[in-house]
Amino acid sequence: MLELAGIIILGILAQWVAWKFKIPAILPLILIGLLVGPIAAEFLSDDGTKWIEPIWNDVQKKGLFPGESLYYFVSLAISIILFEGGLTLKRAEIKNVGPVITKLITLGSAVTFFGAGIVAHFIFNLSWDLSFLFAGLIIVTGPTVITPILRNIPLKKDVSAVLKWEGILIDPIGALVAVLVFEFISVEGDSGFTKTALIEFGKIVLFGTTFGFTFAHALAFAINKKLIPHYLLNVVSLSVVLLVFVESEIFAHESGLLAVVVMGMVLGNSKLENLKELLYFKESLSVLLISILFILLAANINIEDLELLYTWKTAVLFAIVVFIIRPLAVFLSTQGSKLKFNEKLFISWVGPRGIVAAGIASLFGSKLLKQGVEGAEYITPLVFMIVLGTVLLNATTARLFAKIVGVFLTKSSGILIIGASKVSRLLAHYLETNGRHVVLVDSNQNNINKAKELGLEAFDTNIYSETLTDNIELNDVGYLMALTGNTDINKYAINKFGKQFGENGSFRLVSSEEMLDENNNPQEGLFSHTDDFNSLIEVAKKYPSIQEADINNNEDYKRLISISNNEKDIIPLFIKDVDDELEIISSYNTEIDTIKEGSRLVYLGKPFDIEKTIK
Repeated sequence: MLELAGIIILGILAQWVAWKFKIPAILPLILIGLLVGPIAAEFLSDDGTKWIEPIWNDVQKKGLFPGESLYYFVSLAISIILFEGGLTLKRAEIKNVGPVITKLITLGSAVTFFGAGIVAHFIFNLSWDLSFLFAGLIIVTGPTVITPILRNIPLKKDVSAVLKWEGILIDPIGALVAVLVFEFISVEGDSGFTKTALIEFGKIVLFGTTFGFTFAHALAFAINKKLIPHYLLNVVSLSVVLLVFVESEIFAHESGLLAVVVMGMVLGNSKLENLKELLYFKESLSVLLISILFILLAANINIEDLELLYTWKTAVLFAIVVFIIRPLAVFLSTQGSKLKFNEKLFISWVGPRGIVAAGIASLFGSKLLKQGVEGAEYITPLVFMIVLGTVLLNATTARLFAKIVGVFLTKSSGILIIGASKVSRLLAHYLETNGRHVVLVDSNQNNINKAKELGLEAFDTNIYSETLTDNIELNDVGYLMALTGNTDINKYAINKFGKQFGENGSFRLVSSEEMLDENNNPQEGLFSHTDDFNSLIEVAKKYPSIQEADINNNEDYKRLISISNNEKDIIPLFIKDVDDELEIISSYNTEIDTIKEGSRLVYLGKPFDIEKTIK
């Protein structure tokens, strides 16, 4: 009882430490696991036993999981974690980098597999079978590690999307490759293995995708038709995930991970009611499971395993995998893409391994040891060395490296718009066509659906929740525009998110009361002091388009602002300079000294001849 409670308490403590110091949680979790496991057994225990013994030991009469129960638990836990990751994958994120992600999880995986296998064989003198098993296990990059790293680094959306999608999609691929190599070792190179492997591969893909796709639609139908009571929604969804994983495994061994990722992706991109609640529950559950898993798996390592790594060969293997093979895989996969050289370099640098590699390595390593396979004792410690080493490297250097190679966004130009009404959608569409990353946020699902139909990035979320602060897709946001019809919500958005998302400017619409009071014009007021939400909506209904007109100097601008104050069907929005850079017009500031010949006034309303108006 004490051990079980201790794992949970220490795990959540590690999660808090990771949050406090902005590091991936896997780092303190593994260190705690090593402390209560092999380190405690060697240096801290009087009787040489671990403080936490994951697997039951008949001699010591101590342990949490008998036989292979630990690895069954690991498999089920990983399925839930990957399902939660699949829920966060949105098709809109990869419209620019879809081919890059496809190549990374195919061509990039192949480069890592063959490269790491060859290196492991010649450096550690492992058999080819074990070398390629090791290589298959380190193909994966962990989403549970990458996500907290990306949250703390403002990056271009495409770069963060590539790393996020790669981390989630490559997990079942790495697991599949490792399983095929393991089966090859187990049958000792049977001549019929190649044909069998191809058949098994086909079965894994077929049953994994079929089960995931079918059950995702069935669950979405049940939720939308209210066939599941609200209080059972989360636990029913959890049970369905476990059912999909187990059933898929029964039909095709090791197809379960693929099934749950597909299921998560389908649900995450469907018009599913209560998706937010499902995400909150699965995220909390994933945090708990990750905390337990890493401590258990690290504690399961023995001090003899760690001593195997105390050699120069370990450092050489790590250096080649991280500094040669990973960049080679990335640059080959991104050849011909729109990614710049410095962006490719950063993606090459960030490749931490995570829970899937550690979990499957522990399972296969122990099985091969029981089979008496020579060299099997190296598998688990070598994989853990790659996991811990890459996490430590990326957690401590990713932010600095981003600045060195120039992918760190010193000025975040993305725009977060609170509210997805017709006016917000018009503004977002115009801004996107002018090269700005725009994200709409609204709790009205109908508004979100309309925004997505226009190809806009939109989140159905409540600004009173903490969802936005953890969203890595908002790393490049530096402007905040609160455009709802509720002044209290607009003010709350400015106060809560202004520091994080409005470093270059936080703006809100003036209220009806402020509009009628000339002496009450807030500095964060948006567009004009004579137009509130209702005014914008009325103009957008009559003239649903954004107009542009030439202005040549500040005098022209002041005249037009004066005219718009008296013309209810003209609402100024932005100033576009000669380099097509946009400046948000504030209701408080009528002086813009940067206007030069060739600038343009961007406005909502009826078209009119500005030259005649100015004259």
